[in-house]
Amino acid sequence: MTKLNLYINGAYVAAEGDRTFTRANPISGEVVTEAAAASLNDVARAVDAAAGAFATWSATSPGERRKKLLAASENLIARSDDIVQAMKDEIGATEAWARFNCMLAADMLVEAASLTTQIKGDVIPSNRPGSTAMAIRQPAGVVLAMAPWNAPVILGVRAIATPLACGNTVVMKTSELCPRVHALIVEAVAEAGFPEGVINAVSNDPEEAPQVVAALIEHPAIRRVNFTGSTRVGRIISELCGRHLKPALLELGGKAPMIVLEDADIDAAVAAAGFGAYMNQGQICMSTERIITVGAAGDAFVQAFAEKVASLRAGDPRQGDTPLGSLVNMAAAERITDLIADATDKGATLIAGGGEATMLNAAALDHVTPEMRIYSEESFGPVVAIIRAGSVDEAVRIANESDFGLSAAVFGRDTMAALSVAKRIESGICHVNGPTVHDEAQMPFGGVKASGYGRFGGIWGIDEFTELRWITLQDGPLHYPI
Repeated sequence: MTKLNLYINGAYVAAEGDRTFTRANPISGEVVTEAAAASLNDVARAVDAAAGAFATWSATSPGERRKKLLAASENLIARSDDIVQAMKDEIGATEAWARFNCMLAADMLVEAASLTTQIKGDVIPSNRPGSTAMAIRQPAGVVLAMAPWNAPVILGVRAIATPLACGNTVVMKTSELCPRVHALIVEAVAEAGFPEGVINAVSNDPEEAPQVVAALIEHPAIRRVNFTGSTRVGRIISELCGRHLKPALLELGGKAPMIVLEDADIDAAVAAAGFGAYMNQGQICMSTERIITVGAAGDAFVQAFAEKVASLRAGDPRQGDTPLGSLVNMAAAERITDLIADATDKGATLIAGGGEATMLNAAALDHVTPEMRIYSEESFGPVVAIIRAGSVDEAVRIANESDFGLSAAVFGRDTMAALSVAKRIESGICHVNGPTVHDEAQMPFGGVKASGYGRFGGIWGIDEFTELRWITLQDGPLHYPI
C-alpha cells in the first residue's frame, strides 16, 4: 500500500491532524492507497502558495516555461510503469488503456510547451489620433484544476498543462478514486523544475468533496476553474462559479451517437463501434453509447456486430489476458446491469453480455426505444444501445434528442453526404468514418448542451486561461470636451 501526502509550496506535507482516507482495488477490495485528506485550512494554504508564486511565474519567459513543460513530458514517460500499475490497482484499468493515457498525456505537455510563444494579441485601428490600441492576453492568476478517474493521466495533465504554459499557477484537486495516479502526475510535473508554489495538489476524503470544492472556488485568489466529470457535479460547480463570477471550463458527460447510413462500410463501422463503445470498459466521456442504424443497414450491422461484441470479455487487468478490465466500483456495475434489465424487460434484445462483480463483458442491446432508460441515460459502462431509424432525418432527430452533445460519428461511403449529416448533429465533436473516441492534444475539445462549454486543447485553450485586455498608448496631444 502506498501512503500519499499533499503537495503544497514545493513540499510534500501531511494533512492537518494527519487525516487520511483509503482507496481499495475494485476487484479484490484490498486497500492499495492511503492518501492525505485535506482540511479547509490545507486548501487555503495550497491556494495561498499558488497566489504567492504567481507574480514571479507569470513573468517567466516563454522559453523557460517551454523547457519545464518539455522536461515534465519526459518525466511522465519515465514514470509510465509506476503510473500503469497505479491505474490497474486503483481503477481496474487495462495495460493498453494505461499506456495510451501516458502517451497522450506526454503529447499534451509537448503541445502545451509549444503554446508558450502562441499567446498573441492584436493592434487595433483607433479613431483617436495618435493612439495605438492593443488587445493583449495575460495570465489569469491561480487556476483550480479538477480531473476525474476514468482517463486520469490524460485528463489530469490536460487540466494543468495549458494553464502553466500561459503563466498561471495551479491548484489541482485530485480524484478520490485514483489519488496515487494523480500524485504521480503532479510529481512528474513538479520535478521538472517548476518553482515552489507554481503547482500544488490536494487530495480529500470523498465525504468532504463538496466542502473542499466550495472552499477552493470561493477563495478570492482563484481566477479560473476547469472541471472534467459528470454533468451532475458540473452543474454544482457551474452554479458556484457563477455565484462568485469566476469563469469555468466544463467538460461533462456524453451520450455519443454513431449513425450508420445505408451505404456504410459495415466492417469499418463494426470495428469503430467495438472500439468506441468498449475501450476502457465504456468509461470514457466520448464512448459510443447509441448506434443509430438507417434502414437496411440495421440488420447487416447487428449481424456483424454481434460477433465483435461476444469476443470482448472482461478479466482482471493485473493478469493482462482479456481486452476489457474492471469497472471502477460495484455501483457502476450495478447501474449497467440495471440498465440492461430495464431494457430487456421492455422489449430490447440482448445481443451479448454477462460477467460478474465489477468485470462485465461487452454487452449490446438491439431495438432500444425511448421508454427504456438506456435510451437517454448515460451508461458510462460496457453496454451500447442500438436504435433503428427509418430515414436519415429520423436518425439525426434521434441523435439530437439527447441532452448531451460531446462526441458523435457518422459512417457512410458517400463522404460528402455523411459530412452533411455530421453538420446537423448537435455536438462539439463529430467524426466521419471514425470512432467517437478520438483525442489529440492540438484539437479543440469540448461539448455543447449538457456536455459543458469551453474548449481544451491547442490554441483554443489559451483563450480559456488568459485575460484579454485592451491597452492604449497615446503619442501626441489630446483634446477633451471639458
